[in-house]
Formats: sequence, structure tokens, C-alpha cells
Amino acid sequence: MTTISKDNKLVTLINVFTVEPDEQQQLVDLLIHATETAMRHVPGFISANIHRSLDGKKVVNYAQWRSVDDFEAMQKDPGAKPHTEKAAALAKFEAGLYKVVASVYGAEKTALAGLHFARRSRLHSRERRCCSSGRASSR
Repeated sequence: MTTISKDNKLVTLINVFTVEPDEQQQLVDLLIHATETAMRHVPGFISANIHRSLDGKKVVNYAQWRSVDDFEAMQKDPGAKPHTEKAAALAKFEAGLYKVVASVYGAEKTALAGLHFARRSRLHSRERRCCSSGRASSR
């Protein structure tokens, strides 16, 4: 699961592919297949999110890795090479490794997070009362 936070120690790969609109879906399918069959099994892989532009000209892979060393080891992995070569045949790409420096959420997201926290707090409070009284909860 992708967690975007400046507090995590992960490395983020942002890979922007430029592709002909009639080949965008083929590239998306290739990246999903490569991620599901190869990348997800590579040590240090955390998650990937594939995005397609609305104009059909770009595809972005936002992937998280445990470390730069893990990412570099993947690049040398013979199992990953055929996938990267196929993607390079379909599109030009520009890749970079990044660290999250800030995450800013809209007021609606912040309010929803607060509501979720309040609900969890009430649930845990109810569980503590139930468990401290020696009763088992059926809820």
C-alpha cells in the first residue's frame, strides 16, 4: 500500500513516459503486468501506482522502494530487464528518485481523517471498558 509521508524512509521512483496516444493503453498494460509478475517480487519493492494522462500522451509510474540500493539492485536484476526494454521500445521516459518533503491535504480530507480518528478512539475506548470489566464484546 502506498503511504506518502515525509516521515517514511522510503525512496520514490517517479517515471514519466511519453507515448503516442494510440499506444498508451499498451504501455499501461505492460507496466501493470511487469509490476504484478516481476517487480512486486523484488526485494525492497513496496508499491507502484500507474497513472495515465487524460490526453493520452503520458503514463506515470509512481513507485516506492525501501532504499536506493534496492532500486539499483532491481535495475541489475535479469528478470526486470525484458520489461524495461519493452517499455523503452514503446515510449521515451524520464525517471528520477525522490524523497517526500511535504504532504498537504485539503480541508475535506483533514476533516475526514479527524472523523475516522474520533470513531477509532470511541471504538478503542469501548473495547477498553469492555475488556477491563471482564466481559467479552460481541460487537
